[in-house]
Amino acid sequence: MVSFARFGVVLLLPALCALTAQTPTAPPAKPPQGAINAQANWPQPKPADVDTPEHLVAALYDVISGPAHHPRDWNRMRSLFVPGARLIPVRIEPGTPNLKTSPNTDVLFLGIDDYIARASARMEADGFFEHSIHNETESFGNIVSVWSTYESRHALSDATPFARGINSIQLLKDGGRYWVVDVYWDAERPESPIPPKYLPAAK
Repeated sequence: MVSFARFGVVLLLPALCALTAQTPTAPPAKPPQGAINAQANWPQPKPADVDTPEHLVAALYDVISGPAHHPRDWNRMRSLFVPGARLIPVRIEPGTPNLKTSPNTDVLFLGIDDYIARASARMEADGFFEHSIHNETESFGNIVSVWSTYESRHALSDATPFARGINSIQLLKDGGRYWVVDVYWDAERPESPIPPKYLPAAK
């Protein structure tokens, strides 16, 4: 007796083979591209700006500093950062109930061009100078973290800064140069003074 079940399987096999042959094979996924390699036309740095973590942090402060009506070299700033880097200020939300013990906070993620768009007009109108007064640096492999206490002034001649705070600066070592990956900062406030261990030692 003929087995119809077996006969059906025999009939189905050619159809399945044909269907398999018609199904396109998906191309292999491309490996993810790094941020640096994805931007071949990124501005080139001054070698002396990026050869050590100390020089890179100094260049970062220098490039945003200048007197009123003095345009900043924003391409120099771009050259210090990996493409896609972030600048991240901490914000205190309006109406926070207790600034000292439980402030309502948030962060604002800015790309480099976002930061330039927000800051350039104010810096050039009022003058802006920022420099570090104390740095703590930790490193491992190709990552470097700099905890940098800063002071901000409108003019170099100002006796006291109008703002202070701490920048947490993350760097990448790339062969003979360093890149800024992100800058994450919070400003000093009366209810949140900078601890003495992050200030210059008393003379």
